Amino acid sequence: MLPAFVPAAAQGVRYTISPKNAETVLHTERIRATVEQLCDPAMGGRAFGTEGGQKTAAWLEDQFMDLHLEPLGGAWLHGFRWDGLFGRNVLGLIPGTAERYVVVMAHYDNLGTLGGSFYPGADSNASGVATLLELARMFFHMKECKKTYGAGIIFAALDGKEKDLAGASDLWRLIEQGRLKDPVRGEAVRPDRILMAVNLDQLGSSLAPLTKGQPNYIMMLSEETTGRRSTLERVNRDQNIGLELGFDYYGSKDFTKLFYRRVSDQRVFLEHEIPSVMFTSGITMNNNKVADTPETLDYVLMRRRIQLIFYWLDKIL
Repeated sequence: MLPAFVPAAAQGVRYTISPKNAETVLHTERIRATVEQLCDPAMGGRAFGTEGGQKTAAWLEDQFMDLHLEPLGGAWLHGFRWDGLFGRNVLGLIPGTAERYVVVMAHYDNLGTLGGSFYPGADSNASGVATLLELARMFFHMKECKKTYGAGIIFAALDGKEKDLAGASDLWRLIEQGRLKDPVRGEAVRPDRILMAVNLDQLGSSLAPLTKGQPNYIMMLSEETTGRRSTLERVNRDQNIGLELGFDYYGSKDFTKLFYRRVSDQRVFLEHEIPSVMFTSGITMNNNKVADTPETLDYVLMRRRIQLIFYWLDKIL
């Protein structure tokens, strides 16, 4: 008679769930399709307070629902007024095992249509939003594989970056006022429980490399003591991703300060003393021009950048 089968778990065997599993759901074709969708003329260039911005927010809400992200404060879509216009943030959560959170955000608004000219905003910032959605997909797949993390991840597609960081400011307002309830824990997300804010802003181009002739690169701007830079270096090496890493803005202290502390969404969190990181591939000659089209981006390189950010997040959660 054959011995009865006893599941490995019942025998006390422990398994390590490898983050490599997440790479099975990361596809270059879908990254490109997301960028193309966001840059479609039907989205009107995604300007704040426009019909195109509203359509984009509704589309992103559908993506968050499809990715099974938990709604915060009872909804994925959070509207707000700014300078007489109506904006919309899209927020979703993958819960952690403790009452701690990392905010991963990317602004989806762009310049829109100005003077009859359509600004598609592929790198700025359809690339960041595509990265956000793929990271959400990868972490949800890890959840399906029964992987747990100590901290929850709040995914935030933000409106109003081009309106003095209006979306990031409203997100912080909701956190500060206790308006975002964790639907799993039943408690409001509190400011003192935010471990870090991670901003994804322009991640699709290879046109402004750190070193001439070496297009495989990424920049991570952060405080030296809180950005977990050594973790990024380690996963870049250990996972054989092989990107050139920059921890300032092309060696310039002034431009590093400008892009890290003033002109993108992490500024709002820095002003409230939340450790913050910005991932970017830098400004190119196409940014804020009609030439910022999906055809100008490098999607194979984007996939490698997303891999790197995923593995870094996997280590710090």
